[in-house]
Amino acid sequence: MPQFAPLQNDTFLRALLRQPTDYTPVWLMRQAGRYLPEYRATRQKAGSFLGLAKNPDYATEVTLQPLDRYALDASILFSDILTVPDAMGLGLYFADGEGPKFERPLRTEEQVRSLVVPDMASLDYVFKAVTQIRTEINGRVPLIGFSGSPWTLACYMVEGGGSREFHTIKKMMYQRPDLMHHILDTNARAVSQYLNAQIDAGAQAVMIFDSWGGALADGAYQQFSLDYMRQVVSQLQREKDGVRIPAIVFTKGGGLWLDEMADIGADALGLDWTVNLGKARALVGDRVALQGNLDPAILFAAPEQIRAEVERSLSAYGKPSNGHGHVFNLGHGISQFTPPESVTAMVEAVHGFSRRQRAG
Repeated sequence: MPQFAPLQNDTFLRALLRQPTDYTPVWLMRQAGRYLPEYRATRQKAGSFLGLAKNPDYATEVTLQPLDRYALDASILFSDILTVPDAMGLGLYFADGEGPKFERPLRTEEQVRSLVVPDMASLDYVFKAVTQIRTEINGRVPLIGFSGSPWTLACYMVEGGGSREFHTIKKMMYQRPDLMHHILDTNARAVSQYLNAQIDAGAQAVMIFDSWGGALADGAYQQFSLDYMRQVVSQLQREKDGVRIPAIVFTKGGGLWLDEMADIGADALGLDWTVNLGKARALVGDRVALQGNLDPAILFAAPEQIRAEVERSLSAYGKPSNGHGHVFNLGHGISQFTPPESVTAMVEAVHGFSRRQRAG
């Protein structure tokens, strides 16, 4: 087993576990990404996005870049949510300007029935990256591992790529729920194993990204997304070497279902920017911590406007109290066009205002 340096800043983990913190910790979804010139330089060296994601040295390099630039309280593994369906043999590729696509989407009963949980050895490049990143972070901040949710992975697997309408998968869901449940059950088992392997490799918290859960109707969301995330969470290792491993669940567009999401066994819920933090806190009480939820577009505004929005968001959550926890984040991933100095303004505002809030 790899030996890792002791953790120097556990503020993020304490907030997830609803323990007192000196300030509100902050990290960003997609914090290692195209808005950073150093990321673009590394990606050019790697030759392609997959060349970057599948090479542990490059994945480590880009994971650490935002930590060297900003006073962030957590790092997140640099990878892609589609590693699991890729390992299932669907043929992941990236078309220029079009995002991820699959050569062999699931369109026939025969294709669906032959879907199995992949051998985790085929995802070893991810686990090697986790161990290398955790080693090179050297205890500065915790490392988050992640996966797409069973439903979100299924959207890509059936549609063959990103979608606005989700006609193909919704047709299958309504006409052949048996096939849909087979895909989702397979994905849930794969995601559980995948996240547990990341924990074994050194991840100190894990997050499930349900990017497309908000595309579902009420009722369908519970049956085809939430239930399968519950299944994943129930199979996760929640402790490693005597240390608690928190789990975060994030459904974009899931604000309607926070009350139900709070009961699936996760430690924290991610919120998109449409949700009021104070109302969310009142709704979930001390069942879970909250993570979020600044509108990423505010980072295109001037520093004083960024500070004002950060303060508005932290004030909406209110002064943290024992048994409650808040991790500051964006309500979705950071835009590739974001000026890097805007992130500096945001991080400084979060740390400064949240310290004053606790002192007040």
